[in-house]
Amino acid sequence: MAADYGLEPGDEIVSINGEAIKDVFDYRFMILEEELELEINTKDGENVKITVEKDPDEDLGIEFENSFMDNYRSCHNKCIFCFIDQMPKGMRETLYFKDDDSRLSFLQGNYVTLTNLSEEDMNRIIKYKLEPINISFQTMNPELRCQMLGNRFAGDALKKAYTFKENGIIMNGQIVLCKGINDGKELDYSLSKMYELLPELESVSIVPVGLSKFREGLYPLEPFNKEDACEVIDIIHKWQDKAMEEYGTHFAHPSDEWYILAGRDIPDADFYDGYQQLENGVGMIRSFVDDFDMYLDEVKSKAKSNPFFKAKVNKKREYSFATGRLFAPILKKLSNKYMENFPNTVIHVFPIRNDFFGEMITVAGLVTGKDLINQLKGENLGEKLFLPSVMFRYNEEVMLDDLTRSDVESALQIPTYIIKSSGRDMIDTIINGDSNGKKKA
Repeated sequence: MAADYGLEPGDEIVSINGEAIKDVFDYRFMILEEELELEINTKDGENVKITVEKDPDEDLGIEFENSFMDNYRSCHNKCIFCFIDQMPKGMRETLYFKDDDSRLSFLQGNYVTLTNLSEEDMNRIIKYKLEPINISFQTMNPELRCQMLGNRFAGDALKKAYTFKENGIIMNGQIVLCKGINDGKELDYSLSKMYELLPELESVSIVPVGLSKFREGLYPLEPFNKEDACEVIDIIHKWQDKAMEEYGTHFAHPSDEWYILAGRDIPDADFYDGYQQLENGVGMIRSFVDDFDMYLDEVKSKAKSNPFFKAKVNKKREYSFATGRLFAPILKKLSNKYMENFPNTVIHVFPIRNDFFGEMITVAGLVTGKDLINQLKGENLGEKLFLPSVMFRYNEEVMLDDLTRSDVESALQIPTYIIKSSGRDMIDTIINGDSNGKKKA
């Protein structure tokens, strides 16, 4: 449609119906009108005005060089728990960028601290109803929040969450828990104050701080132990019970690591309120296991009724899966379940120890190519190696240390595939050998 009105690559939209455009959100809101007057600075240096008549829901077909039409906003806090500060030098530049942009919260689910949100930003979020807004609360104690974020305005910024509530803006929250700082009584207090933000505050995830080995000169933080994890879960469950009774939602959720550390069973699916905080590791294990079990039942049923499919699943094969140490025991248990039903399949599960960041980092998403290669060399990997997509940059084949899938394949001399991180995809991969190609993102 843009070309129909003479717009060309390189042209700049200055205003719509006389209003200047600040970023893509202004643009999206303004084009809802049926009649538009676009002021354009052409690539040839001319200033022209174009009248457009369209349906309210019709797009102009314009793509922008920068999806925001301006720069991302960086974080100026000095958080005591920031993982970016715990990374060594020499990694790719983008890994050191600290975003704190409310627009990324709306578009990509990123969490923001509210500390660099101006009154104009607040008004635009409310006007355009840019929700949900994902907020890194950390604590509801204003003084403690200033200390944790290293920003004297961080406590006052909490008032913005109440402004969002008053204007019906949906929020999700996150608390990065640091031992002896915002846990225990402080966690209980924070949840009591966050409870006041319901129902607009739909969910809160509580995750343990990630501690790498690169913490020299940083605030001294300690890892949590089993007793700590039990206390955290019990505090959260108390507020869950209250929220279920009054609002019909669990409200606050421990991430999966707490249950593993405490030695407690992962809750059932109903506990997770539709998996609102899946990207934060809340319910990821339950979702994967239930997905696996349900699809395995379908495969078993189909194998009984379809002789061709039965022959396919009973074909001899030997594969390997690598993952982080946190999820490896779960993956091993599911693999054993599959092999019990289809004994011609041999599955090896390799937990990758994080030598790069340190052994306290156990998630698959922070595994580097170097650690993967070093620990799998000389192992019996069977016919193929499968790696979860979370080990790689989104929609690419590049790992944290810039090694690629091809580098892994070459170093280990085995066909290597990237697969989605779901139970169904795991089973499909076993059955089909990832016949759709080396990249399945």
